[in-house]
Amino acid sequence: MNIKTLYPGTGRNRIIALLLMTTVSAGCASDGHRAPVYERAEAEKNAAMAKNSQREKDWRPKSYVVQKGDTLYSIAFNYGFDYHELAESNGIRDPSVISIGQEIRLFPGRSKTATPAAPVEAKPIEILVKEQPKLVKYPYSEAAMAQIDKVQEQVAKVYLSKPEVKPVSQPGATSDDSADVGEDPALEWSLPAQGKLIGQFSESANRKGIDIAGKLGQPVMASANGKVVYSGSGLRGYGKLIIIKHNNTYLSAYAHNDKILVKEGQSVSRGQKIAEMGNTDASQVELHFEVRRYGKPVDPAKYLPLGKS
Repeated sequence: MNIKTLYPGTGRNRIIALLLMTTVSAGCASDGHRAPVYERAEAEKNAAMAKNSQREKDWRPKSYVVQKGDTLYSIAFNYGFDYHELAESNGIRDPSVISIGQEIRLFPGRSKTATPAAPVEAKPIEILVKEQPKLVKYPYSEAAMAQIDKVQEQVAKVYLSKPEVKPVSQPGATSDDSADVGEDPALEWSLPAQGKLIGQFSESANRKGIDIAGKLGQPVMASANGKVVYSGSGLRGYGKLIIIKHNNTYLSAYAHNDKILVKEGQSVSRGQKIAEMGNTDASQVELHFEVRRYGKPVDPAKYLPLGKS
């Protein structure tokens, strides 16, 4: 049976019918290419993986066992937390009293059983077309030509449309890595004090920050917006110390002050005077300044315009 038998009429009508058969057959045949929905889903997945790979993971453990010489203040400082929050989440009434061997939970809100949501596998949209189109003999008429045009429009809509595939998260599932939620917004930093830089950060030499020489009573300013999470003399070697928490990632520390002008829990703004420079627990008048990322000391030179000091 040929095209003339199936669709009698002019050559134009035969060509239209042949195009219809070719379109339907091509849609049913397997040419080895993936449907557009697959390609789009894979591109979105690759983009998400690339973004996640650029994040630096949170190195901190879920808990910490108290060692000799530890205080709750030092543990909070070393892991980038507010000691008030650690005391509350661990049921510690007096933050100055902890015991060797005591387990301090750092992330009490993390679920131990929760797992990251499994990616939803993209499935091709099922097109309800039989493997072999049924050939039907239509006598030539205007109605038959209108029916052919209608079928062609339906086929075009199916193959030219690109439905959007959205990932579906499992309800209640959370990641065990606090850094997976993404980085905090970038902070705007400024110099905490004016003076000569007399000590630089060195990881190999265990120098955890920078030292700025100055005069007794000279203003010490908050380097970025944040909340005062520690104010006192409870950390050995720091003298009168202020610790500011800027977000879930960064802390900054201001040591050896002569006078402290802010209280714990107080919000401060970048450039606000928080202390007066001194030499408590230091051999000279200076400000020891640290920046900590997830509690780990990092080079303040990466954040401060030290060339202008």
